[in-house]
Amino acid sequence: MHSDPIADMLTRIRNALMAGHPSVAIPHSKVKVAIAKILLQEGYIEDVSVGDEQPVKMIHITLKYWGARRTRRPVITKIDRVSKPGRRVYVGKGDIPWILSGMGIAIMTTPQGVMTGQQARRQGFGGEVLCYVY
Repeated sequence: MHSDPIADMLTRIRNALMAGHPSVAIPHSKVKVAIAKILLQEGYIEDVSVGDEQPVKMIHITLKYWGARRTRRPVITKIDRVSKPGRRVYVGKGDIPWILSGMGIAIMTTPQGVMTGQQARRQGFGGEVLCYVY
């Protein structure tokens, strides 16, 4: 049993990147798919697909690396969970954090769904900060 499935997803991605794996499989949920699609839109991963395995559907994420074969490095240098089940972190539309002066992203849940901090700032929404990626 996982008390924090989003933290489990981020940890699986972090561990696969450190081990140099080409892809990672994560148990399915709507929020996890939304986070993975944001990572794909922002260019942090190569591909996202949802399988129809039984008894549990899985999200398959193809990871992205840069550099030559021997010196390749992951595109994601750090992926941190911010809001946790024991300590939720909410921000207003004026307090949405800038990550590395705009070089990274904050992924948030808002009344309009899961989006990046920049999109939430542009649309005028606050919400719960799920994680930082850079």
